Amino acid sequence: MLWTLTITLCLGLTACGPAEKGAQAEQLALDIRGEYLVMSECSTQVEVVADYGSRVFSYSLDVAYHREGETVLTVTAPEEIAGVTARLWEDSSVLEYDGTQVETGPVTDDGFSPMMAVPLMLEQAGEGFIAQCGLETLESGEALRVVCRDPEGQPGEGVECTLWFHPETHALVRGELSEDGYTVLTCTFTGFQKA
Repeated sequence: MLWTLTITLCLGLTACGPAEKGAQAEQLALDIRGEYLVMSECSTQVEVVADYGSRVFSYSLDVAYHREGETVLTVTAPEEIAGVTARLWEDSSVLEYDGTQVETGPVTDDGFSPMMAVPLMLEQAGEGFIAQCGLETLESGEALRVVCRDPEGQPGEGVECTLWFHPETHALVRGELSEDGYTVLTCTFTGFQKA
């Protein structure tokens, strides 16, 4: 009798574990969302990989994000283009170097450009529809994974933004943008500081 009760109790506790972890992840996602919704600015370094299908580009950026006003992205690598700066405003963006301004090409059918990746990911962190969330392990340790997409969308269809946050500091550590299940943009964040 005691043996049966012990097994039943253990099975009951095991069954509660995933549900509790799910509720814990959902609450953490909502807490983080609230923080990013009111965040006015941040700074970070970002490693970006843009996949155009036939070619892949990678570069590193220093980012000074401002929700209101100008966001500045400065290329730090590769060395050949270090110093190229993107200046982004709510309604426009330019890429400049020594007074020369150029436009970058889109990676999605919607016309999404890689230079808009960081502002989009920060916007999704605060305002995106949370379709899924859960705790998982990355190379850098445990992280909260949040998938944002159109509320009417299905997994793997259309544009999805997947974000990973440090569960204690709530810093954004990774982000991916995918279109129809294919990852077109990956960002790895370091030194993330919110204000």
